Amino acid sequence: MIEVNWLAIIVCGVAAMVIGMIWHSQALFGHMYMKALGADMNMSPEKIKEIQKKMWSLYITQFVLVLLQAYVLFHYIVGAADVMTPVSNALWIWLGFVLPTVAGASMWSARPRKDAWTIFLISAGYNLVLFIVFALIIGAWM
Repeated sequence: MIEVNWLAIIVCGVAAMVIGMIWHSQALFGHMYMKALGADMNMSPEKIKEIQKKMWSLYITQFVLVLLQAYVLFHYIVGAADVMTPVSNALWIWLGFVLPTVAGASMWSARPRKDAWTIFLISAGYNLVLFIVFALIIGAWM
């Protein structure tokens, strides 16, 4: 039985939230991503504040989902430690499961093709970075 390092899982969760905030910020891909999603880019400050108030429940839900993701990845990485490095294991999992899932969600989003590609590339890139960071964190605690 694999002994779970909960500190590594929690650090992965925190890292995911930080990376997500940076990745989807206006400094990186936030504006492009929101435009591709069809979001109103000219919202009033009042509307933005209203949306921000509702976001905490989404952040909490996302954090719990990321903990689940890190927990499952932890088991795969630790279980395959004799066969693969943590990063190569994470890359194969990303390639085989995350990339096709993100691609499918983007393709079937009913967004124009250019927007669907933008959403796909930003989301797939974010998840690739996330899985590599998870692998590095988990690998450091093995």
